Amino acid sequence: MAIPVIDESTTETEKTAMMESAAEASTFLKAISHESRLMILCHLANGERSVRDLETLLSARQAAVSQQLSRLRLEGLVKPRREGKMIYYSLSEPRVRQVIEVVYDLFCKPAEDEPGAEHGPPAG
Repeated sequence: MAIPVIDESTTETEKTAMMESAAEASTFLKAISHESRLMILCHLANGERSVRDLETLLSARQAAVSQQLSRLRLEGLVKPRREGKMIYYSLSEPRVRQVIEVVYDLFCKPAEDEPGAEHGPPAG
């Protein structure tokens, strides 16, 4: 995918649309820029989780997890589902999972999982 070139031939309408998209992207990136929120999204990328599950996975207090979930809900990145007294969260749209996958590939993926990486002990 190529990034578009903005030059003299770019219309005002195109520039305005790009600025609106940049604002949306900026808001999204700010929402995931906190370590706890990013970790919550990583866990939710693997499927729905209860608040209690997230507390355990993050080794965090309920209040801290709820605060981060509240921000993610406000930004439209997660959606809740109530079942009795339990609240479960999941990702709200496929774009969230796509971004989490890219972040994982760039920052978290073990070297041996990368294409072209050598597996096993060196020959010799």
